[in-house]
Amino acid sequence: MGFLLMYDVSNQESFNAVQDWATQIKTYSWDNAQVILVGNKCDLEDERVVSTEDGKHLADDLGFEFFEASAKDNINVKQVFERLVDIICEKMNESLEAGSGAVGNSKGATLGDGPPAQASSCSC
Repeated sequence: MGFLLMYDVSNQESFNAVQDWATQIKTYSWDNAQVILVGNKCDLEDERVVSTEDGKHLADDLGFEFFEASAKDNINVKQVFERLVDIICEKMNESLEAGSGAVGNSKGATLGDGPPAQASSCSC
């Protein structure tokens, strides 16, 4: 499971909320959820109130990867999604190599290799 945790580089309140959002992700998601912190609207340089350095520092503190992006100008949009898929796959491979054989969530449910066996419905 993966999350893109985004804030608006031109909105200090959205940046200030990142810590709370990160806590919610860690509390309510799968144990091995992967997160990338994304400073969005990097095209609005004249309106920027959150520096790139502040975003990187927060991402480091939280243990997340960091990107800045602009959906409007298509800056790093594809790269962010591709990186999220890559780190999810890396974590899944690590789990499989560790010998679990299945991917589980924090609630204890396990995803197996195939559908469950069905009971016979013969009416004889």
